[in-house]
Amino acid sequence: MSNTTQVSARTRIESILDDSSFVEIGAGITARATDFNIQEKKALTDGVITGYGVINGNLVYVYSQDASVMNGSIGEMHAKKIEGLYDMAMKMGAPVIGLIDCAGIRLQEATDALNGFGAIYNKMSMASGVIPQITAVYGKCGGGLAVLAGLSDFTFIEEKNGKLFVNSPNALEGNYDSKLDTASAKFQAEAGVVDFVGDEETIANGVRTLVSILPANNEVGADLTESNDDLNRVCSSMSLEIEDAAAALTDIADDNMFVEVKPDFAKEMVTGFIQIDGTTIGAVANRTAVFDDNGEKSEKFAARLTVDGAYKAADFVNFCNAFDIPVLTLTNVTGFEATVRSEKAIAKAIAKLTYAFANADVPKVNVITGEAYGSAYIAMNSKSIGADMTYAWKNASIGMMDANLAAKIMYNDEIASSEEVNDTIAKKAAEYAELQSSVESAAARGYVDTVINPEDTRKYVAAAFEMLFTKREDRPVKKHGTV
Repeated sequence: MSNTTQVSARTRIESILDDSSFVEIGAGITARATDFNIQEKKALTDGVITGYGVINGNLVYVYSQDASVMNGSIGEMHAKKIEGLYDMAMKMGAPVIGLIDCAGIRLQEATDALNGFGAIYNKMSMASGVIPQITAVYGKCGGGLAVLAGLSDFTFIEEKNGKLFVNSPNALEGNYDSKLDTASAKFQAEAGVVDFVGDEETIANGVRTLVSILPANNEVGADLTESNDDLNRVCSSMSLEIEDAAAALTDIADDNMFVEVKPDFAKEMVTGFIQIDGTTIGAVANRTAVFDDNGEKSEKFAARLTVDGAYKAADFVNFCNAFDIPVLTLTNVTGFEATVRSEKAIAKAIAKLTYAFANADVPKVNVITGEAYGSAYIAMNSKSIGADMTYAWKNASIGMMDANLAAKIMYNDEIASSEEVNDTIAKKAAEYAELQSSVESAAARGYVDTVINPEDTRKYVAAAFEMLFTKREDRPVKKHGTV
């Protein structure tokens, strides 16, 4: 039996939903298999509680696996209850929340249970991009069940008892769980498989927050709530916060609320949700440092796009586009990660990021906060791949590469023959920067719409998204892209 059964499946549902709002469906369903005398186990609810309720008045459907009934294992009727829940959620256009605590497939039902797995996969695949799907792992989520987490839009995992794995750590050659617990919350979060880690209370609050700010389905558009935060509020610390883009996004957001997604994975790329004037907006930003609670830098990163960072951002932008959520980017990037390992995958990863931004037809705003060089800048929601509005801070640099490096390449012979090498480099770099890398040069060519002060970022971004609220865009007719 799961070591998390001290918290019941029903209690977990009640902790997430509004008080007294849960209505159970299929409470009388039990397993109908008889092989191995399974009927004698009297599997009430067949190990999963299903039903609907509300979160801050928003309709949601929820299932919670009951580890006290046959270890929460999935059998034929268990799967059918989840399938039926998806059918109702799709009809109503409401999110599905899955609470996982399961020993895996029910061996006594073998092929019927396997078919049930496949049927759930199918329902989740059909629901993808139509309704939000949120999964929370409280106990075991192993083998084929781990695919449910992968098919979800967002996955939470309980920090101590949650175990997510396709192969048990002990089944991996040369490994064992005391050496490296690949099923642990920490490992899966750092690998980017799960989005959020916390205790049961943190998970309940996190699920409620997501449901409250996300659209109920792909037809209702970005969520709108009332906000009393001043749209013209000056963000006086913006220029200091920009190294840690999560702090900058928090400053920009209504009431300083930023919901960061996958905070432990590819930390050099920040993704998450903010609200501006009550409208939910997806945010993607380059990060060069993480600050601890004392304001000291605890981690540093190069201003470069990485394989993991590109995949992380591309997946997030794809979600936002599917649910008509506008996208904001804060760009500060000088190039690509340069290692033998990254070279194996970075071309494809950057292609996916570029495609995600170019393919997204939601309102898109880009703010260039620092350096924006080369193809890496192009991939970060530049105007050339579809940004509707592009702002740049006064001290930003936009161009092919750093001016000093460009000068050394272009004027190599002149520099080599100069008696004052450093002075020559500085002079030529200044000339290049003025003509090709300055924010004024980019604005003169139409690549930047407005040059702004850092502290005014919130009001310009708010005005841009308000203007873009009714955006419509014609695209080529096709089934889907192939990138």
